[in-house]
Amino acid sequence: QVQLVESGGGSVQTGGSLRLSCLVSGRSISGYTLRWYREAPGQQREFVAWITSNFNINYVDSVKGRFTISRDNAKNMIHLQMNDLRPEDTAVYYCIWPDNVWGQGTQVTVSS
Repeated sequence: QVQLVESGGGSVQTGGSLRLSCLVSGRSISGYTLRWYREAPGQQREFVAWITSNFNINYVDSVKGRFTISRDNAKNMIHLQMNDLRPEDTAVYYCIWPDNVWGQGTQVTVSS
């Protein structure tokens, strides 16, 4: 059974940076598209980014130019480098396996 563990969240001021990581166990990630979603308090979960097995990438418009998704198949991990963070980026961030398996999430808080 696949399991995902997110890490790297924290509290930063506007303009700061964080690097999120997602470690996948139970299945090799090599052939799969993985996604980052986020959920802000009182709001619906929102797609953030995905990366395919051949390293094709897509982002939600609000993070383009600021966030970078990447994958390290040898380490069975994906990452989300977040730069120029804004208060509206405050949310719990999750990585998602294709069969809708979520990790526990990692909290990102951006203060103004």
